[in-house]
Amino acid sequence: MTNYRLALIPGDGIGVDVTDATMEVLRAAARNRFTLEAETFPWSCEYYLEHGQMMPGDGIETLKGFDAIYLGAVGWPATVPDSVSLHGLLLPIRKAFTQYANIRPHRLLPGVEGPLKAEGFDILCIRENTEGEYSGAGGRVHMGQDNEVATEVAVFTRKGVERILRFGFEQARARRKHLTSVTKSNAQKYSMVFWDEVTKEIAAEYPDVTVSHMHIDAMAAKMVMAPQDLDVIVASNLFGDILTDLGAAIQGGLGFAASANICPDRTGPSMFEPVHGSAPDIAGKDIANPIAAIWSGAMMLEHLGEAETAAEILSAIEAATAQGIGTRPGSHSTSDITAAILAALEA
Repeated sequence: MTNYRLALIPGDGIGVDVTDATMEVLRAAARNRFTLEAETFPWSCEYYLEHGQMMPGDGIETLKGFDAIYLGAVGWPATVPDSVSLHGLLLPIRKAFTQYANIRPHRLLPGVEGPLKAEGFDILCIRENTEGEYSGAGGRVHMGQDNEVATEVAVFTRKGVERILRFGFEQARARRKHLTSVTKSNAQKYSMVFWDEVTKEIAAEYPDVTVSHMHIDAMAAKMVMAPQDLDVIVASNLFGDILTDLGAAIQGGLGFAASANICPDRTGPSMFEPVHGSAPDIAGKDIANPIAAIWSGAMMLEHLGEAETAAEILSAIEAATAQGIGTRPGSHSTSDITAAILAALEA
C-alpha cells in the first residue's frame, strides 16, 4: 500500500479549521487504498510573533522530504502585516520548489447559486506563480520624504513565460482545446508585448488548440458577461491573481475557491491551498466553509496519482451541495458540511 508523506501548515485563523476538516475527508477516502502520513508545522503569524520569522531558517530544507504540502491559510493583519506573512512563508515556498503553475478551477457546484445569470461555465485559470509582478524586484528611497520614490519591477523571462504557456496549452489540450492568453499589451509595450509574441510562438506547437488574446480589462468583463465561453485562461502573476478572485466570486464565493501550486517536473513538492484567507473574525467558531479546502485536498490527491479517489471526493462535495449543504455563507457549520461530505463518500 502506497504511503504519501504530507506536510501540513494549517497557518492562521480558519486555516486550522479547514485543514482538520480536509484531512478527515482525505483519510476517509484513502481507507484501504493508500495511507497518508501527515506532519504538522506551526508556521504562522503566531509563530512569527514568537520567533521573528514565519518559518525557521531550515524550513525549505525540511519540506523537501515530503510528497506534497497542504496549506490552510496565512495572515493575521492585526498583528503581522500581510507583506510580512506573504513574503515570509507562501512566496518562498512557491519559488524554492519552482511551483510556477498556480491552478484554480472555477465552476458552479450543484445547488450553488452564483451572482450571474450564466450557468454551465467551467473555467481553469492558470496563473504564473513565481515571477512577473510578484518578483520582488524594486525598492524605496528617501522614505518618508517629499521626494520619496518606490519602484516595483515586473520581471518576465523567456523561460518563465514559455513554461507557463506550455503548461496552459497542455491543460487546454486535455479539456475543450481553447486557450485565452491575458495581457495588457496596449499599455505595457515591453513585458506584455513580449508575452503576446511568445504565446504565438508556443501556439504553433499546439495546432489543435484554438488561441485567443484578450486584455485584462476585457477579460474581466468577459468573465462576468459570458463565462461559459471560456475554457483555459493563462495570465501573469498579478493578472491571474485578480482574475481568479473574480472567478471565485462568480462561482459563489471564496468558500469554493480551491487552488494548487504545481511544480510540473516534480523536482520538489507541490502545495495545495484554499484561497479564502484566514478570516480572523470567524476563526474557531465552526462556521468556515471547508469546501474549497477539501476540493484543494482532492487536487492534491490527483497530483499524487490518486485520480479515482480525488474524483470520488469531488463527487461527494457535489452530492452535499446538491442537497443545499454549504451552498450559502453561514447556512451550515464546518462540522455539518464535513459530515455531509463524509456521508456522501460512504454512500
